[in-house]
Amino acid sequence: PLVVRPSYVLGGRAMEIVHSRTDLVRYMAVALEAVEDASAQTILLDEFLRDAIEVDVDCVSDGKTVVIGGLMQHIEEAGVHSGDSSMVLPAHALPPEVLATIRSSTRALALELGVVGLMNVQFAIRGSAVYVIEVNPRASRTIPFVSKVIGTPLAQVAAKVMAGKTLKELGIDKEIVPKHVAVKESVFPFAKFPGVDTLLGPEMRSTGEVMGIDREFSRAFLKAQEATGQRLPDGGRVFVSVRDDDKPAAAEIASRLTQLGFTVVATGGTARVLARAGVESEFVNKVYEGRPHIVDRLRSGEIAMVINTTEGEQAIRDSYSLRRTTLTVGVPYFTTIAAATAAVSAIEARREAPLTVRSLQEYHSSLQA
Repeated sequence: PLVVRPSYVLGGRAMEIVHSRTDLVRYMAVALEAVEDASAQTILLDEFLRDAIEVDVDCVSDGKTVVIGGLMQHIEEAGVHSGDSSMVLPAHALPPEVLATIRSSTRALALELGVVGLMNVQFAIRGSAVYVIEVNPRASRTIPFVSKVIGTPLAQVAAKVMAGKTLKELGIDKEIVPKHVAVKESVFPFAKFPGVDTLLGPEMRSTGEVMGIDREFSRAFLKAQEATGQRLPDGGRVFVSVRDDDKPAAAEIASRLTQLGFTVVATGGTARVLARAGVESEFVNKVYEGRPHIVDRLRSGEIAMVINTTEGEQAIRDSYSLRRTTLTVGVPYFTTIAAATAAVSAIEARREAPLTVRSLQEYHSSLQA
C-alpha cells in the first residue's frame, strides 16, 4: 500500500492509505479538490509501512547543543495521524538500540538543519529499522503534553534560546527522563456529527486530548481512558472481529479476557481462529450475513466492549454500521490490536488494585536527569 497526500497541507488533510490502483485513481480526484491550484500542486506518494511503530520526538536546540524533551511512542500502529494517536512517554517496549538510534538521529538532524528553537521528528520503526517520516523545525502539538510530563516549559525555553540564550546558560543540557508514565489520549467529536465514520487514519479528526499519569503504563492508560469519559468494562461480553493479519494477536487478547471472566463474541473467521487456540467464543453474524447480527446485539445492550480491526475499502464499508452503533450506545471501541492490548492490560491492572491520585508536583519531584 501507499500513503498519498498533497504537499503543504496541515492535519493530514486529504491524506489517505491506498491499497490498489483503483483506490489511487479515486483518491486523485478527491485530493485535487483539497488544493487551491491543482495544476501547480504536488502529490506525494510514500510506501506505507505495515505494522510499524510510530515515535514522536520533541527537542530544543541552541544551534550547538540539542536536548530531547520527550520521546513518545504511539500506541496505535503507524497510519493513524499523530494528532489522533494515543502516545506514551517515556516510550516503552522499544529495544535500547532503537532508542539510541532515534536519539542520535534527532540530534544530527537538528544540528545539520541549524535549528535554533523547537523541532519535532516523527519516526517509524519496523523490526530493527528506523525510518524518518517527517521533520518539523517548529513547535508541535505535543509540546504542552511533554512539558507537563517533564515539568519543564519547553516553549519558554525555546523562546529564550531564540532570543540568544544557550541551553547551558538556562541549566538545561540533558534529557529529562521521567520515572513515571504518562499517556496522551485524544478526544473526538463524532457524537456531534451523525453519519461520520469513526475509523481513524492519516487525516486528523480529534478536537482535544487528555492525559493519564501513573507509575505503570497500564494504569496511566486506564486513567487516560476514563478522562475521555470512556470507562472500560468490569465484565460482560466483548465482541472481537479482526483482519487476518491480526488474528494470532487477537487470540492472545481473547484468552486474557476469558481469564478475566469476560465472554468473547466473535464472527465466523475470528471464531475459528480462537477455537484453534483453545479459546471459547459465542458466534454472531456480521451485518450482511443476516439477523440477528452484531449491531442488533449492540443495540440490545449485550456487548460491553468492541475490538474490531479492518483493512481494505470493502471491509471498511461493511463494518461502518458497527462503528456508528458502538458510538451511539457508548461502548468502548478499539480499532487497533495495540490499543486493544493496552485496554486489556488496563482492566487487569484495575483488578489488582484501585487507582491512586498524586499531584503533578509529587511526580516532578522524583524526576531524574
